[in-house]
Amino acid sequence: MPTLARFQTLFAQPALREGMRDMRAVSLGISAWGLVTGVAMVKSGLSVQLALAISLFVFAGSAQLAALPLIAAGAPLWLILGTAFCVNLRFVVFSAQMRPYLEHLPRLRRLAYGYLIGDLSQVLMIRRHPHPNNDPQQAHYFLGVSLSNWIAWQVPSILGILLAQHIPGAWGLAFAGTLALLGIVLSLLADRTIAAVIVVASALSALLFWLPLRLNLVVAIVGALVVGMIWEAWSQRQLATTNGSLLDGTKS
Repeated sequence: MPTLARFQTLFAQPALREGMRDMRAVSLGISAWGLVTGVAMVKSGLSVQLALAISLFVFAGSAQLAALPLIAAGAPLWLILGTAFCVNLRFVVFSAQMRPYLEHLPRLRRLAYGYLIGDLSQVLMIRRHPHPNNDPQQAHYFLGVSLSNWIAWQVPSILGILLAQHIPGAWGLAFAGTLALLGIVLSLLADRTIAAVIVVASALSALLFWLPLRLNLVVAIVGALVVGMIWEAWSQRQLATTNGSLLDGTKS
């Protein structure tokens, strides 16, 4: 009962419910993408058990989709692991961004929150709380958006895995997944850094399409990460310069 009471108290937090509401706006696209990924894993030759394990333990849709063509093509293990590693490098940046928000929490909770970090939950968190502090409401908000993101992905993904053998390929689920992903990407274009990363990744992927074993995706990911970090560093310097000029003007 004490554990149940703690969960009831946690889910009664206004910030957590706010986070769940904010994630609701993009949940449909995430769910469609999860469904397609679940079906694709089984259609690529993975067993249902292995696909379920990947969905639950990896919990990285872009890495799953990047690795699936390589698995289907019989690519060497080092290339599959290297591709997944490159795709997921962004989570190192995400974790560094989230550290000021979560470093005051117990280690077990930090590990759980680290597992739940996702692209859209990260974006929503930074937009809603740009300045980290020790306010528990910030951690509650992050838990709200992250749990909603996890549920919106896992439930359709698991359904896709379990029903994959009964879904005809003629339904065009891959195209539906592309449309769902496009909707998510377009919703992020308001952020100039993310827009620059998307443009660079798309351009490199298209220009290097001739590379074997989908290596164009790996190059595009690495290039986009570099551009994103450079752009972010430049933006921070510009902001610091602007703030410094304003302070000097105020003093004078």
